[in-house]
Parts: sequence; structure tokens; C-alpha cells
Amino acid sequence: MIHNCAEHLVTALRPLLVAEVAAEAPVVGVDPDDLEQAVWVRLLEHLDRIGPPADPERWLRESVHAEACREEWAGARERCYGGDPAPTAHTCPERALLRAERRRLLRDAVRRLPARCATLVDALLSPRDLTYREIAGELGISQGSVGPERARCLERLRMLLAVEDFGV
Repeated sequence: MIHNCAEHLVTALRPLLVAEVAAEAPVVGVDPDDLEQAVWVRLLEHLDRIGPPADPERWLRESVHAEACREEWAGARERCYGGDPAPTAHTCPERALLRAERRRLLRDAVRRLPARCATLVDALLSPRDLTYREIAGELGISQGSVGPERARCLERLRMLLAVEDFGV
């Protein structure tokens, strides 16, 4: 049963996963293949423990983001023993500088959003990896309005970043 369910979910979610990974991996400087594999493993663990997610697309988006944050966090703390490691997004000074600059531009753009959007986007970007329920509680809005509000705010943010030629 779980095998058939997993096979169906993998087939159904693969295009969305590829798109989400393509968007998330460069931002945090992780290997897209590693990120994709981590999400598939997370899905199998979820199926084994709980069963299929109630909303697979939402679960996948949240899992990609959570795994990307986890990979970024782990990569920033890894230490090589012996020999010079190959340059990565975490060890190459040029890449680190570019990542820092992109984050600075993103944070500057977020600050120029209307107050409600800035607060919501800050919550979405929080390293605490908040759920929609937690975000709704912090902002004093209904959980059902987080998604639509998020879409409107991210569209405004995209427009701001496009004006600055941020590469969106």
C-alpha cells in the first residue's frame, strides 16, 4: 500500500519538486540534486510514520524550504579535516560575498514593502521555519488568509526586485 502511494506521489509531485528545488537551491547555495533527494527521503519517512500528506503540494513546498534551510545551516557549520576542500558556496569568498549581497538586497526590498507585507515576508523568511498556523498567530490573522496574502506580498516583492534587476 505505501509503495503504491509513494509511487503515485512521486509521479504526481516530481514536476513541482523540480521547480521548487530550482528556485530554492541557488538562493541558499545548496546542490539541487541533494535537496531533491532529501525531500524524497522526507516524503518516504512521512509516509511510513503518518501516511500521505493531506495537502501534498503544500507539504512539498514547505519541505523543500525546510530542507534547504537545514542544508544551508549544516553547510555553514561543516568543517573539513585535512587538505583544501573544493570551493563551495560556503567556502568560496566570492560566492559568499554574492550571497550576502543578494540577501542584503532582498532584506532592503522587504523593508520597502507595505508594513503588513513586510511583517509577513519577514515571518516567511524566519530561520525558525514557521508554519502557516504559527505565522497567522503571530500576525493576528486567520490561517486561511496567510496563503493569499503571501501571494500578493511576494508579487509586490518580485516587482521591487525586478526594478532593481535582482535577477528575478
